[in-house]
Amino acid sequence: MMNAAPLTRLDIAELTRAVTDSYANFTVAELNDHVVRLSVMTESYYWHYHPNSDETFLTVEGVLIIDLETESIELLPGQLFTIPKNIVHRTRPKGERSVNLTMEYSKLETVVTDPAATNS
Repeated sequence: MMNAAPLTRLDIAELTRAVTDSYANFTVAELNDHVVRLSVMTESYYWHYHPNSDETFLTVEGVLIIDLETESIELLPGQLFTIPKNIVHRTRPKGERSVNLTMEYSKLETVVTDPAATNS
């Protein structure tokens, strides 16, 4: 969708207001060898893992649930959580919608563990 140049102020609320898709994930900034992505979710994402990068989530709006194989973490606005590489997980909103920032390696690899599964 967009990638802001350095020294550019972004309004996250304004960027997410126009999103009508059930899932949107786009880069809003690059720093060193990492990216910051903005994610708007109204449905679950697939179970997956990243073999070459940790992934950090910061909730901006709503509640983001991060399901791990052994537990589920609820992130409220302003809360941050890091998933180490190779940990299987999925993300989903609690309620109608969640908005979060994700920080990860720019050459992130994603391995979907069960693409045929329903994500409810």
